[in-house]
Amino acid sequence: MLKIRLKRFGRKKQPSYRIVVIDSRKPRDGRPVEEIGFYSPINNKSQINLKKAKKRIHEGAQPTKKIQQIINQFEKQNS
Repeated sequence: MLKIRLKRFGRKKQPSYRIVVIDSRKPRDGRPVEEIGFYSPINNKSQINLKKAKKRIHEGAQPTKKIQQIINQFEKQNS
């Protein structure tokens, strides 16, 4: 099953994350199927391609709780 989840990168104690579509059996930092955005918890910035995310969810990918929060936040901003 595909999941939409966070992939960590960045320096020690300064995390940044990429929002990726990846097989649920792969490790957290494994090779993704597709990268669709990023999330930075330090300055609370995020960017996501809603069109790609909606397409993947429609195809059966399951977003994590944090990704669902980011998607909902972007939908509010764009309405």
